[in-house]
Amino acid sequence: DISVRVNAYLSSEGRSLRLVISDCTAELKSGLAIFFFFLFGGSIVNRKLIRTTLADVKARRDQVQQHRPNGTAPSGMGQPRPGQPQPSSAQMRKRQPPPTETHAEIYYYKKQIDAHTPMILVLEDGEEIEGTIEWYDRGALKINRRSAPNLLVLKRHIKYIYKADERMPQMTRVEDNLPHATES
Repeated sequence: DISVRVNAYLSSEGRSLRLVISDCTAELKSGLAIFFFFLFGGSIVNRKLIRTTLADVKARRDQVQQHRPNGTAPSGMGQPRPGQPQPSSAQMRKRQPPPTETHAEIYYYKKQIDAHTPMILVLEDGEEIEGTIEWYDRGALKINRRSAPNLLVLKRHIKYIYKADERMPQMTRVEDNLPHATES
């Protein structure tokens, strides 16, 4: 008892048919391929991936440089100065600029919203607002507060934000705790 899976794919133009034969041995695949070849009168295309080696790439590069006059680089920069290392192909390519948006801010806001984390917003003028972030957009945060009305705070007025759990207790000076000596 032999089972074979044959999937047929018709191209979007309707000009070609692609057959994928699976779940069988290699001998059966080749026999079925020949059968479908004669049945449809088409051609068999071997779609084997050909991967070149680094040695082949270097040999082609050297061969191209030998055919150029004076062995100059294709950019027309001329011969490198003696004693200087030649730039690698990675250095020759222009470096891509970093992305303008990393989405780290969005990820942080979503994480705090989902966890209902109490946050403290320190504004540019030093005022502190405590509450949870309900939502955010490109220019503002909506803050829910327990004992006060909710606020819509523009991001441009926020100096920094931190979790309320990370707040440092107010440090008291040692001199404030000592009893004051009065002169008699």
